Amino acid sequence: MAEETEKIVDLNSAYRHKVDAKGRMSLPSTFRKVLSTDLVVTRNPKDECLYVFEPQGFNAWVTKVFKDKFGEFDDTNDLHLRLRRKLKSRAADVSIDASGRIMLSAEQREAVGIDKDVVVVGNTGYFEIWDAKRYDVVDDDTDLGLLFG
Repeated sequence: MAEETEKIVDLNSAYRHKVDAKGRMSLPSTFRKVLSTDLVVTRNPKDECLYVFEPQGFNAWVTKVFKDKFGEFDDTNDLHLRLRRKLKSRAADVSIDASGRIMLSAEQREAVGIDKDVVVVGNTGYFEIWDAKRYDVVDDDTDLGLLFG
């Protein structure tokens, strides 16, 4: 049997959306066309925004974090176990509903400062959900000239 290669979802652009009173947010239609209906929502490591992955993408990200920091995950190392537990505990499995929305928990929204207005930003392998005001500040402070100067 041939080895299955991991599909990496490549999402682009930024979209402005609103989170309703129940914590639901519509996904951009371009994202819905390429994503599976099951997703994982987690806080980014600095609690600046939410990351949203397909399940296999989330697990690949956790593996990469350990590989980049420690060379690999060691299930006999107590620190590795505690760090992975913390990463996994911050994540929530969600499904895209019939209206194209996902649920963002109150705890996750509060942790990253999301109120009502958000910016959904495509990335390679995942997308980000930012509080709109915070996103605008970070975006204004990011100089693309650093890449091309």
